Amino acid sequence: MNRSEKALTLFAKGFNCSQAVLTVFADDFGIEEELALKLGTQFGGGARNGEMCGAVSGALLVLGLKYGHYEQGNTEQKSKAYSIASEYTRRFKEKNGSIVCRELLGYDLTKPEDSERIKEKNLFGTVCPAMIKSAVEVLEGILADYE
Repeated sequence: MNRSEKALTLFAKGFNCSQAVLTVFADDFGIEEELALKLGTQFGGGARNGEMCGAVSGALLVLGLKYGHYEQGNTEQKSKAYSIASEYTRRFKEKNGSIVCRELLGYDLTKPEDSERIKEKNLFGTVCPAMIKSAVEVLEGILADYE
């Protein structure tokens, strides 16, 4: 089973987009699944506000683990981390049109009437899995390109 399939399995088990993406890469960084699931929790549904897609947030957390800035005063490290994050979001937007949850869904999950439409149209069951798969694929490409 590849990472996209594993992430979709986690999502099908009730975990959110961010949790699914982050968790399938966690072992590569010595992070236990439980901790990855906890870290990703608050980013689902665009941080529950329809903002940045949770799958994108999960991928950016992975990029932080790999390339994150942690040395005080190391502007080169910081610049590289930001550049890679920008490239990730550029590629995701190119592929999907946006990184914003409410734009990807076409509805704002914070509005009760939109939330109903999302459920009626099963967008969490169609759009979100597509975004998870895309987020993982774009992330794998970035990781390969910056090795």
